[in-house]
Amino acid sequence: MPDPSAVDDVVAVFTDLCEEGRELDALVEGLPAPDWARPTPAPGWTVAHQIAHLHWTDRASLLSLTNATGFGVMVEEALKAPDSFVDDGAREGAALPPAELLARWRDTRDALAQALATASPDTRFPWYGPPMKAASMASARLMETWAHGQDVADALGVRRTPTVRLRHVARIGVRARDYAYAVRGLPAPDGEFRVELTAPDGAEVWAYGPPQAPQRITGPALDFCLLVTQRAHRADLDLTATGPDADRWLGIAQAFAGPAGAGREPGAGREPGAGREPGAGREPEAGPDQGAGR
Repeated sequence: MPDPSAVDDVVAVFTDLCEEGRELDALVEGLPAPDWARPTPAPGWTVAHQIAHLHWTDRASLLSLTNATGFGVMVEEALKAPDSFVDDGAREGAALPPAELLARWRDTRDALAQALATASPDTRFPWYGPPMKAASMASARLMETWAHGQDVADALGVRRTPTVRLRHVARIGVRARDYAYAVRGLPAPDGEFRVELTAPDGAEVWAYGPPQAPQRITGPALDFCLLVTQRAHRADLDLTATGPDADRWLGIAQAFAGPAGAGREPGAGREPGAGREPGAGREPEAGPDQGAGR
């Protein structure tokens, strides 16, 4: 689908990634050790597992940008345990003392931000899926940081205020439409869909696809992002599908690479509207990563 965010200044993607990391950092900074062991909505993962996974994936991204040989070694290790390498990486990091884990994540985050900002904009860097340009990698890292940050926020009972940074997550979700079908062995529908998402400020609408498309998705951008990162069940979100193909897509949408996740059960500890400020993302009376699907 046409990408209305494509005109964004590339620097904004890198800046937004840094801001997303800082917001999550502020949630866990100063947490007592017992809170790092709190279970999150991802089965078997604590707050520490979430941060450890982000550190692991940020480190992989940094190697991709700066040390192709080192990244190749990581890929070889992953191929030895394709069904468990994501969990293994999170488990290893989660075993560290919280202060050490946080310090490692911060250092890697800062190094990755520098590498992304100085990378050749037209070079495609290796990844576990198709190679990505630096801007696409930054968008994918932002998507995953936001998604795992939602798990942390849910575990801590914190309501995050949605921001304009969600446009990057929404864009990936829209562009990954056909991938959601392919990963399930299903044929993608013909033609483009129209997607209209109300931005967090409640005034702007982020629109994708031709205005006349008969298959349509409308609703708050926050709810769409929660859906495509599988952080909430469709039944708990204010998304409307017009047309059978659009309706089916909402049942399988995912913004992350890798196998289709199990998703969250209806409710799943989240009342409709939980995890967002009341009214946020609504109209006033609207390369992806393997770990994001947990």
